[in-house]
Amino acid sequence: MKVLVTGAAGFIGSHLSERLLGDGAAVVGVDNFDDFYDPRVKRSNIAACTGNEGFRLIEADIRDSDAMDKVVGGGVDVIVHLAARAGVRPSIAQPALYADVNINGTMVLLEAAKKHGTERFVFASSSSVYGNNEKVPFSEDDNVDFPISPYAATKKACELICHTYHHLYGIGVTCLRFFTVYGPRQRPDLAIHKFARLIEAGKPVPIFGDGSMMRDFTYIDDIIDGVTASIEKCAGYNIYNLGESRPISVNELVAELEKALGKKAIKEYLPPQPGDVERTYADVSRAVAGLGYDPKTQIADGLAMFVGWLRRDDTK
Repeated sequence: MKVLVTGAAGFIGSHLSERLLGDGAAVVGVDNFDDFYDPRVKRSNIAACTGNEGFRLIEADIRDSDAMDKVVGGGVDVIVHLAARAGVRPSIAQPALYADVNINGTMVLLEAAKKHGTERFVFASSSSVYGNNEKVPFSEDDNVDFPISPYAATKKACELICHTYHHLYGIGVTCLRFFTVYGPRQRPDLAIHKFARLIEAGKPVPIFGDGSMMRDFTYIDDIIDGVTASIEKCAGYNIYNLGESRPISVNELVAELEKALGKKAIKEYLPPQPGDVERTYADVSRAVAGLGYDPKTQIADGLAMFVGWLRRDDTK
């Protein structure tokens, strides 16, 4: 099997590429190494893959239709589309950029899949599409017509575009709604990584609101299990939540980080941020039934593994 992974040098993409290579697949990784965060971090993420003869790295932008046509035209069995302009808060400052990268980039890849007969397309969506859904846990059948950030709106738009290409051209499409993924190599701007570094340095941890905001933190290995299962079972058009289904508050997260780090946090409470949802909580029953998804990692265990990686990484 030959898999195209977009965003291959990112947090999730690098873990997925390693897993696929370990399972014997050939992987074509696409990444443009943009400066949303330090490109050197991304090159470090993907370093283990670049030495594998089954891996080919292509530095290109997903909006480059000629480049993507060439990549997909080289023959791939499945496209796993992880590349995106990420982040809820930055999307409020740069909505046009987010629409361009996320929506147009997805269109380019779907067009290439249509042209070259690629039969499977796995799309990385987000729990942010649920907005401030009052019903919990969040189910794939819930109404997601009320996103509260441009980022979330682009992910919902891409789900709809994916459905259109499935309907018109028979491409098998699976959309995966990720719930707050964490673990080794997590993006440095995300809460767990950011908070851990601040606590280690004895600096204040910014908490927006009163800390009661809930998140369904999901460990990277559980996410990758779900993604690889979705590759194998990609047919028709399906949407799945991939979460841990055990949400905790930001205050509880900080307390767990204090235990994992063995240090006390200096908490700085700040006004709530526009675009932040009040809670995320995944109903994963559809993924359990359809993919055999079985998230196992408790937050304390996941944070311990993350802190171990963080401290090893800082000694390099």
